[in-house]
Amino acid sequence: MSSSFEGKSRRRIGFLVFDGVKTLDFVGPAEVFVEANQSVSDYEVVLVSPDGCSVLTSLGSRIEVSGAAADAGRFDTVVIPGSELPPTRFVTEELLAAACALSSNTRRLVSVCSGAFVLARLGLLNGRQATTHWKFTRDLAHRYPEIDVRPDAIFVRDGNLYSSAGVAAGVDVALALVEEDLGADVARRVAQSLVVYMQRAGGQSQFSVSLTGPAPRSALVRRVVDLICADPAYPHTVQTLAAHAQVSPRHLTRLFRSELERSPAEYVGFVRFCTARDLLHAGHSVTEAAIATGYGNSEALRRAFIARLGISPRKYQQRFRSTGSAVWTEDVVGFEDEEAMAVS
Repeated sequence: MSSSFEGKSRRRIGFLVFDGVKTLDFVGPAEVFVEANQSVSDYEVVLVSPDGCSVLTSLGSRIEVSGAAADAGRFDTVVIPGSELPPTRFVTEELLAAACALSSNTRRLVSVCSGAFVLARLGLLNGRQATTHWKFTRDLAHRYPEIDVRPDAIFVRDGNLYSSAGVAAGVDVALALVEEDLGADVARRVAQSLVVYMQRAGGQSQFSVSLTGPAPRSALVRRVVDLICADPAYPHTVQTLAAHAQVSPRHLTRLFRSELERSPAEYVGFVRFCTARDLLHAGHSVTEAAIATGYGNSEALRRAFIARLGISPRKYQQRFRSTGSAVWTEDVVGFEDEEAMAVS
């Protein structure tokens, strides 16, 4: 894969589509780049197919393309989306040839969902870290043991290769690319325009922490939960959360206790802790995890880990790495650490 890009002033973003391509895997990321052009006219989005013919998507709709991959020229970034079909069916020799041609003419190469199997078949992920949708991670690791599969990451960057989990994770990685190119302010405006949250960290778990406890029953509580999960590092207070929901702090607390079995402060602490734990899983340092989740410093995170699990985050991380597939099942619901109390 080329390490430099010599093209027009606008960055060409190529999407390799094919019969059976999952629509949202390419439409979601493509819209991120198109929306970025509202701030800075920097991207040219190009759809190509292996043979230059139109393709039938997972929705049953047929879309036209600009031409064949082999004739498309150089790109700044190439995106390989996935499919609802199993990799053994959609990863054809024709698709592999097209992806190979594109990979030698781009600065960055990105897979979305099961598109990682295309890069894997080409050997481009050998010796690298990568991820895919959680449904396919075990199969990817089994078929390609040379790949360091990160089964729980939203997206992974290894050099100029990016791989992401399914569907919405394609939007996350596209926002990350826009931030690399144009800065955080532009990426934030894109997220706001598309009514999505600023991209989740690549090491964040594919599974929302809200799925590990009772689910919100009302739209109001769901809205507040989404706000907390989208940015756990923000200094949330019961007052700011209540203002977001347009209810009183007392009423919001009653709703949280009824639906989630904990106060808003306890829930913020729970989300921050689980997110910090996932960042440690992904290989981030204790300090990085503490800052990214609002603890502020490693000592505050250390106190939270000792209060909840009885060990320091560094020892937790070492134990996790030594066991490989270890699953931690300690109940973290019932604790109120200093950080959670500060939110009340």
